[in-house]
Parts: sequence; C-alpha cells; structure tokens
Amino acid sequence: MLEKEVQKVLASLKKMSTQRDRDNLARFGITATNPLGVSMANMQRLAKSVGRSHELAAALWDTNCYEARMLTAFIDEPTRVTPTQMDRWCRDFDNWAICDTLCFKLWDQTPHAWSRVAKWNSHRDEFVKRAAYALIASLALHDRKAPDEPFVESLAFIERAASDDRNFVKKGVSWALRSVGRRNPRLYADATEVATRLAASKDAAPRWIGKDALRDFRKSAE
Repeated sequence: MLEKEVQKVLASLKKMSTQRDRDNLARFGITATNPLGVSMANMQRLAKSVGRSHELAAALWDTNCYEARMLTAFIDEPTRVTPTQMDRWCRDFDNWAICDTLCFKLWDQTPHAWSRVAKWNSHRDEFVKRAAYALIASLALHDRKAPDEPFVESLAFIERAASDDRNFVKKGVSWALRSVGRRNPRLYADATEVATRLAASKDAAPRWIGKDALRDFRKSAE
C-alpha cells in the first residue's frame, strides 16, 4: 500500500514538472539530485492533497528524488520526527533548498530542534552545519513562546561559526544572527554587539556577516 502511495505521488510530481522549473533550480543555485522540475507552489498544493503521514514521508525521502524529498517538509508529522531521522536526513543534504525547507517548515516544530543545533553547529559538512543555523533562524522566527536564553546562547555559536567562509555556512550564519536580532529588544541589543564585532574583523567572512546583519537591523529600525 505504501509503495503505491509513493508511486502515486511520484506520478503526480512528474505530471507537474516543466523545463522552466528545472532551469530555475540552477538559477537559484540549487544543485539537486534527481530533479523533476516542479514549482514550490505546485509541491505545496500536492502536499495538501496528500496530507500528513510520517511513513509516507520516510518512503519519499528514500526515493532520492529532489521534489519528493521537498514534500517531506510538508507532510511529515513533527511529533513523530526523531533525532536519528534528523541526523540521517541531514547527512543526505546536497543543496541549501532542502536544508532550509526542512528546518523552516518541519524541524523547528519538533522537540529536538535545539539538541540538533547543539550537535550540528560545528559540523564539518557544509550543509549539516548550515542546518544548525537555519534551525536557529527558524526557531527565532516561529517559536514565539521560547525564552531568550537559548537564543542568547546561540549567539556564541554564531560568532564562532562566522569565520567559516564557505558560502552556504556563511549565509546561514547571517540568517541566524539577523533572525535572533529581530526577535525582541534584548536580543536585538545582544545581536547588534555580535554584529558590530564581526563587522570590524580583518577577515572577510565575519566582516561580511557583521555588515549584513547591521544593514538589516538598520532597515528594520526605519
């Protein structure tokens, strides 16, 4: 039965695929494995018709199809996601879009998000490390009930990781810093201190992150 559901979803994705959407992947810097070329809007519409299913999400992930893996962010059940699953999927990441979508649409809703931040924030793999900072950003934007303390602690991770000049890590760290700073006045003050130190760095990556955050903070204050 599950295999039939998987094949039905894959058939729907193939029907929705277009050359334009395949070309758009490269335009947005997405180096996807086995892409079909389906727009995010169409994937989200399909996800709504499919509904939530932890088992189907796991099976779709194992197809190694880019769009099928994207669907898992919208159909998996946050309360059934496990740390082991998060670690395993994270090791499969090969582009920023899968990483960010899972963090932003699914993993920040799980009870394991902060434990994964702690585990991944200094990981050697570029996309695993990015996931830690994408999760910080997602939690800062979505979890309105969380106390300040974990975000204050995350600023130490952010400042340390700012020296990593790999493109997707650098951009993820900037996203995390900007999102924490937008959360409330206390965190804005703390994040601004970090951004100011980074902006004064003699090294290019932390200087870029610091200036990017300060520019964003100025815009949000206008």
